[in-house]
Amino acid sequence: MYISMHQKIKLACCTAITCLIISCSPSKDVVYFQDASQFETLVDDNTFTTKFKVDDLVSIHVSTLDPEASAPFNLFRGLEEGVAMRPEQVNYLVDKNGEIDFPVIGKVKIEGLSPSETRELLKDKLKDYLKDPIINIRIRNFTVTVLGAVNRPGTYPINGEQITILEALGYAGDISIKGRRDNVMVIRDFDGTKVYNRIDLNQKGALKSPVYYLTQNDVVYVEPNKSGKSQSSLDQRASIAISIISTLITSTVIFLTRN
Repeated sequence: MYISMHQKIKLACCTAITCLIISCSPSKDVVYFQDASQFETLVDDNTFTTKFKVDDLVSIHVSTLDPEASAPFNLFRGLEEGVAMRPEQVNYLVDKNGEIDFPVIGKVKIEGLSPSETRELLKDKLKDYLKDPIINIRIRNFTVTVLGAVNRPGTYPINGEQITILEALGYAGDISIKGRRDNVMVIRDFDGTKVYNRIDLNQKGALKSPVYYLTQNDVVYVEPNKSGKSQSSLDQRASIAISIISTLITSTVIFLTRN
């Protein structure tokens, strides 16, 4: 079958353009949840709750309709004489035995309890002293650390009692182009023992991972990929590829024209 000169040139250009598109296409390695289908529904049956750990700083404030009755159960930092300032409430430190030293009632073990469980425990212990107390509890040193191939590594304070690994990576500016999303490590401390867990963020199954929800003082480490190339390096390679393919197109056109 005879192919005209115009068809030859058109075929050569299409082939070169196809090669260019393939060479510059993004890698699937940087796509989150690749196996998630269109309009797929995932029921969140998460029962995760934050538990208190040793060395946690905990804010506990007790109030009732009678401020004088609840005052002995709240600790405030003393002020210098003559200084007119609002008293600063003192946080409780969970000691190595998992206990806090609470006013009047003494040692209370809260390690391993959630804030709501601790609230109910304190209400039970205070029932002989106060009527219908309102107890507000908050972790004051909830932080997560994100390291490795992310855009803004660092330690981030968390407001609230719950955060996902995706939110933590968002604080850190997301995983960089040279980071592995399929092998993110979460380092968690249990009673002085470090536990290492890995999560594959390329798969939707990550949403069911035991480390999808982070706990206080977790460390998230993103491993660099094998190439270890930065975005600038990839851009440079793409530019070189474009230059080479452009040269090939020109050479092909000249060759076909002469033949």
